[in-house]
Amino acid sequence: MANFGDPLRVVLIDDHQLFREGMRGVLEADGMVVAGEGANGQEAVALTREHQPDALVLDLRMGTSSGLDALRSVSNAWPAIRTIVVTVSAERGDVLDALAAGACGYLLKDTAVDQLAIGVRQVAEGQIVISSALADALRTHVRAGVRGEEHRQSLTPREQAVLRLMADGANNVAIGRELSISPHTVKQYVKSIFEKLGVRSRVQAAVHAVRVGLV
Repeated sequence: MANFGDPLRVVLIDDHQLFREGMRGVLEADGMVVAGEGANGQEAVALTREHQPDALVLDLRMGTSSGLDALRSVSNAWPAIRTIVVTVSAERGDVLDALAAGACGYLLKDTAVDQLAIGVRQVAEGQIVISSALADALRTHVRAGVRGEEHRQSLTPREQAVLRLMADGANNVAIGRELSISPHTVKQYVKSIFEKLGVRSRVQAAVHAVRVGLV
């Protein structure tokens, strides 16, 4: 992992060499270091273990190799390493599965080049990154089928407010500023939300909230 002030270190996994070369150029032009490259899920896990990067850029579908399986392995073994999925699939199920498995971002390969670099950097810095159009489609989809009243009743009004801001990608400082409470108090609310929803991360909490219509 990079120290403060060092360039962000990234492992890049995609089975298309031309895309990897283009993506490497984009990231390096933005001041990042591509520590390793691979073409399948097994290489994603091995290179992550070897290089301990700040961020993993991962495709979901790579021939017979499952990017989703690799994502789960990386998230379980190295939860501090932030993963952003960059893929061609805009399927709602793929987005939700990836985020639930531990991805901190989901961008499509036709995203503008400069936005890809910005997205990787934002994910490495702790934000949740997903295109607004895709996020809106997900919210519309889940709200049409699920109400989430039982989960609403288990969360206090303040916890619901914290969760809504968390699902929008706000960090503890931003949430505290919005709700006029300290970051330490926000941290306690987040801990309580995790326990009540049975999740382990902010991303999983946000995905769960969207799935059941809490936000």
